[in-house]
Amino acid sequence: MKKIIILLVSIGTISIAQGQGSIKIDTEKSVIKWSGSNLFKFNQHYGTVKFSGGEIFTNKDGLSGGKFIVDMNSIVNTDGKYNEMLVSHLKHGDFFDVKKHPEAKLEIQQIKHGDNGQMEIDALLTIKGISRTIKFNSIMEKGPKGSLLKSKFIIDRTRWGINYESQGLVGSVKDDIISDAIEFEVTIFFRLLC
Repeated sequence: MKKIIILLVSIGTISIAQGQGSIKIDTEKSVIKWSGSNLFKFNQHYGTVKFSGGEIFTNKDGLSGGKFIVDMNSIVNTDGKYNEMLVSHLKHGDFFDVKKHPEAKLEIQQIKHGDNGQMEIDALLTIKGISRTIKFNSIMEKGPKGSLLKSKFIIDRTRWGINYESQGLVGSVKDDIISDAIEFEVTIFFRLLC
């Protein structure tokens, strides 16, 4: 038993010495802002969705990865139009199917570090149980109370099986076609262990 404890302590010490570790994100201060519209942007909607958990991975060079869980039941509409009806529809089976898929996930697989906190990120995004790779740029801002990882990206919702009123569907009424693009602005707050 003593040997096992010594081994575990040694592994922990080596990881700390090499600067490796994980940091839980602050789910209260982290948020995802979303926006969508019809094809010609005559009717736009936007809102937020929250994280239920997540962690940032670090090594001696800084951020090395991360895993994040999104609570799809936390979707809200903040533009003030058709709030209850819109949120109900977004949670329905023809959109995010929240009853069957209450969580979405994002896993950072690779980070290329640039200057002034800029990063190019390759990640795996899972929505409705479908996983697809995405690429986006992020920036890390350090402050006195913690650090912010900020990202903006756009996805084509049809890659995740969200086909309702898609522009690719034949026979849709032109004015009602919903853009396949969903825009995300993500802010992740965490405290560095240093």
